[in-house]
Amino acid sequence: MRRGLAATTAGVVLSLFLAACTVDDPKPPKAPPSTSKPSDGPRKLTFGAFGHPDELVAFEQVVDSFNASSQTRKVELITWRDHQEALDAVLAGDVPDVFMTSRGDLYEIGGSESTRPVSLLLDERGVDFGDRYSRDALEAFSYDDDLQCMPYSVSPMVLYYNDELIDFAKMERRELDVPIDSEGELMDRWTITEFAAAAEFATRRRNVDAVWIEPTLSGLAPFIYSGEGQVFDDETEPTSLALSDDGTRAALEQTLAILRDATLTPSPDELRKATALQLFKRGKLAMVAGFRDLVPELREVESLSFDTISMPVIETPATVGDADGLCISAETEHVNDAADFLAYAVSDAALDIVTRTGFIVPANTEVAGSEAFLWPGREPAHSSVFNAAIRGMVVPPLLPDRPELDEAVAPLVEDLVMSPGILDLEAATEEIDLVSQTILDPESVTESPSESATE
Repeated sequence: MRRGLAATTAGVVLSLFLAACTVDDPKPPKAPPSTSKPSDGPRKLTFGAFGHPDELVAFEQVVDSFNASSQTRKVELITWRDHQEALDAVLAGDVPDVFMTSRGDLYEIGGSESTRPVSLLLDERGVDFGDRYSRDALEAFSYDDDLQCMPYSVSPMVLYYNDELIDFAKMERRELDVPIDSEGELMDRWTITEFAAAAEFATRRRNVDAVWIEPTLSGLAPFIYSGEGQVFDDETEPTSLALSDDGTRAALEQTLAILRDATLTPSPDELRKATALQLFKRGKLAMVAGFRDLVPELREVESLSFDTISMPVIETPATVGDADGLCISAETEHVNDAADFLAYAVSDAALDIVTRTGFIVPANTEVAGSEAFLWPGREPAHSSVFNAAIRGMVVPPLLPDRPELDEAVAPLVEDLVMSPGILDLEAATEEIDLVSQTILDPESVTESPSESATE
């Protein structure tokens, strides 16, 4: 089951937007009434979710609130540690009536035929697809000409920075390149030139490193896409990585000029003693790339003052990330009850509870723009960066063999970023692409990548 999302979802998304226009009152009820016929006892449903323990506590509150609305149905929360444990349970046939899944797991979830389409069920319950959810979020969870799961949260990669090590006001006084507008306000986005200037500024203090970007495909992808290059040779059915393309190489050349500078990045010896995140917490690293789930952890470090900003822009704003959605089981015996709960779980009131834990960026744009998410007075001061980043987030193609691909190219990508000496970018990127073909299109590979690279 290899599906082209761009080709199959345009009609779905359009129909959702048109359907939304016919809804007089799109706001979901605080506690939805039952739409199933009463029975002798409460109908029991299960809701499967994963996340940090604090998130799971919030999900329990959502479930309790829903259960309090009716004596005819009762939802039980089932928890998983992470998306992999959730995927394993679903593939094993242990599928809750409503369950959370990662967008990256949709290939396998869809192949197991574990979900039923949710678009009509949610439209009947007044869920506003038109204004409160971006087209990209809806497309991410659509295939087979329908919305299979409802977008719940989005997680774009951004840069966290220590605002004591990188003082943009002081940099501006020194007439350095800074992301400050004409009114003196810090902007959500910055250029690769401003990023390089901040990195140089941070290292003015002894024993402080400037930046750490994971030397992986995902770590480099925001720079590649921003430079108008491509990670894959096709957006839906790739047969190879595209690191050797001219546009991608041009983006990598600018990026690696910074990331390969040993005066700006932690040394292998430093990273053997502590992770990049630990160095950031200790004030020994000025910038680190990450996702929204880092926020609560960083807030707990009393000695750390931090903020967020976009990934550096080479040509156009771009980043990568993942998303989580809520699905309805294809085997549920209580479709209407499951749909009622799903509609409630994505309502403003329910999302507000989970959003306040600090771990997620809600896919519901109304909640993402509210105090529950932006939380004035709490770090990071510029939480709006996450919302802005979503607009430039590139969602990778669904690949059944993505783990194998990452494992195959990992040593080569790491060498691309971290190997000492002069880099032969042309040869290095060609080798990475050749190795990727053994995973993505093995039938096209007639000889070993090592033999091809040396010819």
